[in-house]
Amino acid sequence: MFLPALKIGDLIAKLPIIQGGMGVGISLSGLASAVANEGAIGVIAAAMIGMNEPDIYSNYRNANIRALKEEIRKAREKTKGILGVNVMVALTNFADMVKASIEEGIDVIFSGAGLPLDLPKYLKDGIKTKLVPIVSSGRAAKLICKKWLTRFDRLPDAFVVEGPMAGGHLGFSANQLDNPDFALDKLVPEVLEAVKPFAEECNIEIPIIAAGGIYTGADICRFLKLGAAGVQMATRFVATHECDADIRFKQSYIDAKEEDLVVIQSPVGLPGRAIRNEFLDAVKSGKKKPFKCPYHCISTCDYKQSPYCIAFALVNAKKGNLKHGFAFAGSNAYKVDKIVSVKELFRFLLNEYKIACE
Repeated sequence: MFLPALKIGDLIAKLPIIQGGMGVGISLSGLASAVANEGAIGVIAAAMIGMNEPDIYSNYRNANIRALKEEIRKAREKTKGILGVNVMVALTNFADMVKASIEEGIDVIFSGAGLPLDLPKYLKDGIKTKLVPIVSSGRAAKLICKKWLTRFDRLPDAFVVEGPMAGGHLGFSANQLDNPDFALDKLVPEVLEAVKPFAEECNIEIPIIAAGGIYTGADICRFLKLGAAGVQMATRFVATHECDADIRFKQSYIDAKEEDLVVIQSPVGLPGRAIRNEFLDAVKSGKKKPFKCPYHCISTCDYKQSPYCIAFALVNAKKGNLKHGFAFAGSNAYKVDKIVSVKELFRFLLNEYKIACE
């Protein structure tokens, strides 16, 4: 039993698996290129990608553009496979990151954390970059289709539908996270139904990719049977040698127990799933981490009211300094028990899929 290919327009990934873009700095050129080399789609996360640039404080905009272009080039040197970039709508430098990605010839732009209603305006004639919104409801998918058709005479090349078991910032209210009506098994058919009339009207295929809590080959089998054309996975790729995070970040996944996966209220105004640690316990107990905001990186962040800087916390975590930050993680992170290579991980996934689908 072999996995089917994933077709997004004229792009064909041998495996219907997208490695989710993980910021800050968790999925860069190292992980993305390794995934692409296995025939899946590797994704670089654009958020705060310029964290190591010497002028990140004084020249936030150019530092991030420079770093993103460099990561795309480094990935291209390592793979001939399909590469994507994840650019959150909520980023204040959203336009810069989209333009830089297109200028570097990125294959796919994935965009969520808000509705990317104007994303097509950045494409010029002849540009083949695919545009894939990330949504959490059929209603959002329908709205994007309507707006893009009206304003740009085009539709998304695919949709990622992300459920409430995902890691990081979530597109749900806190009381929806455990509500079965918002489970990914319900959302995938809902988005399929919402998008179908638009695809038929324009006589095109719009693949739907399931995301959020997908961990095993059996999960992949289940969602493909539900009608998804592919899946997006992130958490399981953290515990790989090629993941761009510090070893201490990866170890926090291995050490995590199920009860350590908690939902926090992020400074950007959204719930988020993370691994509980001393830093988060201190925040929860009311201790503030004084800071000045040099970035203004997220448009929805009310930094004057925030107990800590989300950018500082996530950069610290990426570098393994978890006393001053925390790790975002999906609901299945506690299942991670060892670090493997990306090649080994795909072998596990393919074997799990084969067993589940036979």
